[in-house]
Amino acid sequence: MSTVLNEVLIANRDYAASFDKGDLPMPPGRRFAILTCMDARLDPAKYAGLSEGDAHVIRNAGGRASDDAIRSLVISYKLLGTREWFVVHHTDCGMETFSDEIMRGLLASSLETATVDASGWHDVGAGPGSTEANHISWLTIKNQAESVAEDVTRIKNHPLVPGNIPVYGYIYDVKSGRLIEVPEATKIGAAQ
Repeated sequence: MSTVLNEVLIANRDYAASFDKGDLPMPPGRRFAILTCMDARLDPAKYAGLSEGDAHVIRNAGGRASDDAIRSLVISYKLLGTREWFVVHHTDCGMETFSDEIMRGLLASSLETATVDASGWHDVGAGPGSTEANHISWLTIKNQAESVAEDVTRIKNHPLVPGNIPVYGYIYDVKSGRLIEVPEATKIGAAQ
């Protein structure tokens, strides 16, 4: 058994020993959802003051409004009653460090973990790789505020998203823990 697996199972055993949340309802109690990045430095429960059962938290690389993220938001609203959504990207995001072309090149070379240094990303693994990466939009980020506004726009313009849901746009500062509003995104995301 790996060390990580063992640590997770022990932590779960300890958590389950005093678990008292089994009666929480399926819909989130505070009726909102957050789309944010998977970065381990972000803890939406802490930065948004959440407890179990409060809100839906949808996480992916960059916190981007991918098809799957929008699918989750639509389910959150349509079946589980959320009424407000947040898009939260963050400073110092890894999605700013590469482009679609870089990712595609790395994966075409090998499927091993790449390395990065001052000169950029490098593939150090032995092949083979795969060209399947050419069929994926990696939704990389060049400018955080612009990407938040782009994602809010995509969500608001989606034909399955009703206009009465406000979508707020923020950037989480990994150095201070603060949420910084992207006014343009919040304006775009206003309920109609």
